[in-house]
Amino acid sequence: MLKSKNKESKNKKQCYISVPSQIITPSSLQSLLLSPKKAPKSSSFKIFKNPRFYFSLIFLFGFLGMLKMWYNIDPFVPFSPNPCSSASHQESSVLSNGVLGFQPQSAVVANGVLKSELKNGGLEAKMEKSEEKIEFWKQPDGLGYRPCLDFSREYEKESVGIMKDRSKYLVVVVSGGMNQQRNQIVDAVVIARILGAALVVPILQVNVIWGDESEFSDIFDVEHFKSVLANDVRIISSLPSTHVMSRPVEEKHTPLHVSPQWIRARYLRRMRREGVLLLRGLDSRLSKDLPSDLQKLRCKVAFHALKFAPPILDLGNKLTERIQSKGPYLALHLRMEKDVWVRTGCLPGLSQEYDEVISNERKLRPELLTSRSNMTYHDRKLAGLCPLNALDVTRLLKALGAPKNVRIFWAGGTPFGGKEALLPLTKEFPHFYNKNDLALPGELEPFANKASILAAIDYMVSENSDVFMPSHGGNMGHAIQGHRAYAGHKKTIIPNKRQMVPYFLNSSLPEAEFNRIIMDLHRDSLGQPELRTSKAGRDVTKYPIPECMRNDSSRYTSL
Repeated sequence: MLKSKNKESKNKKQCYISVPSQIITPSSLQSLLLSPKKAPKSSSFKIFKNPRFYFSLIFLFGFLGMLKMWYNIDPFVPFSPNPCSSASHQESSVLSNGVLGFQPQSAVVANGVLKSELKNGGLEAKMEKSEEKIEFWKQPDGLGYRPCLDFSREYEKESVGIMKDRSKYLVVVVSGGMNQQRNQIVDAVVIARILGAALVVPILQVNVIWGDESEFSDIFDVEHFKSVLANDVRIISSLPSTHVMSRPVEEKHTPLHVSPQWIRARYLRRMRREGVLLLRGLDSRLSKDLPSDLQKLRCKVAFHALKFAPPILDLGNKLTERIQSKGPYLALHLRMEKDVWVRTGCLPGLSQEYDEVISNERKLRPELLTSRSNMTYHDRKLAGLCPLNALDVTRLLKALGAPKNVRIFWAGGTPFGGKEALLPLTKEFPHFYNKNDLALPGELEPFANKASILAAIDYMVSENSDVFMPSHGGNMGHAIQGHRAYAGHKKTIIPNKRQMVPYFLNSSLPEAEFNRIIMDLHRDSLGQPELRTSKAGRDVTKYPIPECMRNDSSRYTSL
């Protein structure tokens, strides 16, 4: 433990523990700043002459040593991002977006919205005595699982040759929203590793929907990205002069879920000949079931290397602190935008007029429908394929015991129907904010028309929440679910839509019975550890057990 601390101090790295600002009172600060009165010298040295002191010291160290042997854990550190020695990277003390390194600042009133709530310093939330309300904030049992990226010796030996190779280069163009781009960047790194090629910093395609022209460096910390992956894949900012004029091997239509063997057979020979491979449209092109080392690399990229750029970290932490300083909060990712209703084949349920707008849009552009065009809206809803609307989310939260004074941060685009679409939520839960409510005047202006950066800010505040719940699946919900699992299995409510919808449609069911049923349906959907191997074809960055997390405690042998 001491050696580890000395090493960290030499590298000038800092590790923060998040402490709510309301518990740091003036008196406690004063006690830290003022030195206690010195005791007389005679009393200070008496203890060293007492044999019992040495006996107690020996017993204490012996006891701690036995604990370490029995449990294979560090008794002084409740959670370590990388307990495995071979995976202890210089940046391992902070997960990718800085969330474990978040440190509250002084509370700031945002646009007057939170002024009245700051008067009590959040004590109201902390003093809540209702058992139902306390239960809502209860975190799941992580069962002793902690991150572990213990790459094999063979992987480490291959790394030496890969880092020396100067003949093969991979260029990738990623598309979509921020979270979709993030997934493709993860796979781009893995593909570069499979081919033993250097990866040029990924190119972000201009988003055709939002017109966002952000580059990689606008969203992610490039130097951090290179540093974390320095022993896995060589990352370069641009092609060397020797390869700038090369005719790249371009692939636009890679099949879905290809294996490492397919990638090598398809590209390696041509890549060695031409020197450069250009890939586009990587979304879901690489198989989710890869060899163990490559799965660990996926986790390393997603949870350690893809750290947001400093301006995003700065503002994300500020917004987090402003809502967090008043007590625990819930983050909702609401998927209620017009394009979501059109693409899913579902209806918002606001009124017949709004439903007709969506139906007509879908008839005009049937190609937008994502899948199962032969299913009716009702069938889709019963199958759990539709996003929850505001009324559904409200009923679900009430059934799960969310207190009426819960503070909610909602992430996502403007709902179809505007504020009217959110009325069921805002009436039941009035402390309802998004990033625009929490930001000070002018703070979001530098990111105007930068949808990916605004999504990154939403990601940070959502990931830092005490409880997170998405109203629908999607890339952001999946990414945050995996990130929260990797960070210690923070409570994440996954709506069991397929099973709960019939009860939502049963108007004759008494409220108490409805609440009991909904609670029972979600007892195992609150962020508890889940094995990816039981979720065939699922992404390891959504379910990091068992490839990227290990159970170090003998108290837990299985899920």
